[in-house]
Amino acid sequence: MNRKNKKLITVIILLTGLFFLLGETPDNSNFKSVLSSVPENNIVIIFNSGGWGDTPVKEATDFAPIIKGIEMTLSDLGYNSIVVPYTRTKESFLGRVEGFKETLSLFPKQSQKLASEIEYFIKNHPENKIIMAGLSNGAIFVNRTMGKVLKDKRNNVFAIEVGIPFWENVLKSDNVLLLDNKGKDALFEMDLKTLIWALLKAPYKWLLAQVSRKELSFSQALYLPGHYYSWDSVSPEVKFFLESKFALF
Repeated sequence: MNRKNKKLITVIILLTGLFFLLGETPDNSNFKSVLSSVPENNIVIIFNSGGWGDTPVKEATDFAPIIKGIEMTLSDLGYNSIVVPYTRTKESFLGRVEGFKETLSLFPKQSQKLASEIEYFIKNHPENKIIMAGLSNGAIFVNRTMGKVLKDKRNNVFAIEVGIPFWENVLKSDNVLLLDNKGKDALFEMDLKTLIWALLKAPYKWLLAQVSRKELSFSQALYLPGHYYSWDSVSPEVKFFLESKFALF
């Protein structure tokens, strides 16, 4: 190996190391303040969007209807509930760097941080219950957090995981509801042929939209069959789960 190649490899190693040292975590102080002010006997729904995990509830058109359906079902069962978003990624370059690192390593630090927040909340508010709800990448985060919380919180903490990707080892628990569009979700089922074809088509669909001056994000162009969930399609499973856990007798 000549001297020039050695220098190039050294620079690449240094830049890679610097990349993994950099990062900026999201500010979830609002999450903490809202959580601390939740009234007694309310059910807290912790909202985790897909993607980077920084989409506000009002803008999460893919997940907000399901969250609303959960609220309505709990109301029908006689409970008040409050939705508290949890942000996984700060909307900045360094925030994306940190978000990428956490996603790549399956959220070791962030899941532990949220698990600690939940444990503290339940310890001080034993009359309250928590439902973590996550979509896609958010479902992985919920699954990882649930694994850290569930040990001694079986009567207080529950999870609804929607469209969790195939590479995640799903936690087996009666406190967890897993939704996979009745086996039709290509990302959950590891349908590689369908997934590869969707990945190949996405850049062309996105570029065509830009040329035509149409609003289309890359995530919207990346259409994964079965990975889009509506309240009508999941409501029977969600209602059965919530009724079995929270019905007042």
